[in-house]
Amino acid sequence: MTFKPADWPRKLRSQEWFGGSGRDQIYHRGWMKNQGIPHDMFDGRPVIAILNTWSELTPCNAHLAALAQKVRAGIYEAGGLPVEVPAFSASESGFRPSAMMFRNLAAMSIEEQMRGLPMDGCVLLAGCDKTTPSLLMAAASTDLPSILVSGGPMLNGHFRGERVGSGTHLWKFSEAVKAGEMTQEEFLEAEASMSRSAGSCNTMGTASTMASMAEALGMALSGNAAIPAVDSRRSVMAQLSGRRIVQMAKDDLKPSDILTKQAFENAIRTNAAIGGSTNAVIHLLAIAGRVGLDLSLDDWDRCGRGVPTIVNLMPSGKYLMEEFFYAGGVPVVLRRLGEAGLLHKDALTVSGGPVWDELQGVINHNPDVILPVEQALTQEGGIVVLRGNLAPKGAVLKPSAASAHLLQHRGRAVVFEDIDDYKARINDPDLDIDETCVMVLKNCGPKGYPGMAEVGNMGLPPKVLKKGITDMVRISDARMSGTAYGTVVLHTSPEAAAGGPLAVVQSGDMIELDVTARRLHLDIPDAELAARLEQWVPAKDRPATGYAWLHDRHVEGADTGADLDFLKGCRGAPVGRDSH
Repeated sequence: MTFKPADWPRKLRSQEWFGGSGRDQIYHRGWMKNQGIPHDMFDGRPVIAILNTWSELTPCNAHLAALAQKVRAGIYEAGGLPVEVPAFSASESGFRPSAMMFRNLAAMSIEEQMRGLPMDGCVLLAGCDKTTPSLLMAAASTDLPSILVSGGPMLNGHFRGERVGSGTHLWKFSEAVKAGEMTQEEFLEAEASMSRSAGSCNTMGTASTMASMAEALGMALSGNAAIPAVDSRRSVMAQLSGRRIVQMAKDDLKPSDILTKQAFENAIRTNAAIGGSTNAVIHLLAIAGRVGLDLSLDDWDRCGRGVPTIVNLMPSGKYLMEEFFYAGGVPVVLRRLGEAGLLHKDALTVSGGPVWDELQGVINHNPDVILPVEQALTQEGGIVVLRGNLAPKGAVLKPSAASAHLLQHRGRAVVFEDIDDYKARINDPDLDIDETCVMVLKNCGPKGYPGMAEVGNMGLPPKVLKKGITDMVRISDARMSGTAYGTVVLHTSPEAAAGGPLAVVQSGDMIELDVTARRLHLDIPDAELAARLEQWVPAKDRPATGYAWLHDRHVEGADTGADLDFLKGCRGAPVGRDSH
């Protein structure tokens, strides 16, 4: 379908602040004019907010101040009034205890900026893992016309002739040091190659995954996701997006027009095809919840089945985002899905037209980066949703990053009660563990960590690594970085801190994983499991004050997106009465 705009001219939302000759309008205009804005800029043209998550403590987003100027130019060119607004920036690499704990706070704060300030449309300027979902969640909540512009990935890293992926090689080199295959000095030397330009992770980590999700959802212009941060075409994309949002504001093309169930199904299938991050599961569930859509883990499992992973990028494959862009990026993937009957071609995008119209003439320029289906990394690339007595509400696993020989496995549990227990014991040569065991980490979910940190891809014990073993089955209620790899079961729900079955697993219990059957089973009698749960008591004191208190009392489980319960549903952006 093609979006049919509202009649124009129409009174824009910002005119409640700036339009007219009354005292209140003069009050608002007058203060804005102290920035040297001419009077005719308030004549009814759309006021476009550039919601900028720039921060020097969010390294992925540190270049967004310059990119915002390109957006500003595009808004001016299209006849809008640009206003840059600093937005809460949750840094994945810096925020403690976890950036995930603050995704919802960021979304809530940005939502109230959108609701309370005179904006007719918004450009969502994002980069790092949590900034993309938090901006999209806020836009979904307010339903103001919005378009997302990503900051783009870093350039490829290189170390001693090897292509180095940010994050992925951090885990790889760290394990090599523990195995005695790499010296600490070499590890430090490699550090310089991991982040050699502005931008987010150059692997198909969470940042690039969420940029791809925004494009697949229709909330960004076609081709936005993969352009490297320092490529001049990233600036062009920003300027074109600035132009486009002005018309979107005039047409009243809103997130609710774009973020349909069909759009989410397109994104889920895209995530399978690109080998995207498991974090996309939580973020898309949360965004859908803000729109008021019924999206569930079952939709992830249903839509992901039968979708091959055709993008040959780390951590699943061998290339990086720079090559993905040169090959054609997300448009090629969407075209492939459409040709296979796996794309809702009529889904509306920020272009104002259907997604399929954006994909005409798209060419794959490198079939070793975007693979033919018969050469796919895995024929079943969708996120797997596991259930059983250990995960009654579900757990997830990324098959494209897992080891095939471990997808059906039965092993003895080695349990770590929390991340501190893991760190205290994992390097102990006397730890009773071998490669057949199942590593279990508790109390790292939305409530437990708190904030559900990326610790689920537990590093293997040195005694196992020194045998040449690089993967074991690992189970937790945590997340893992989108740059990570391994046979890692994540987001186990209900989480241990909420009294889920994971809380009562004991070392020595046998656990069965069967990915084909979608089964995760704790092999003890039902009566014993019930008795253990009856005797369970919380492991930690609950927060008493501040945002930590709010988060603890209101955060939902990973199976529904780990949002705050009172933020569900689209609440809109009504214009309130001026108090002045």
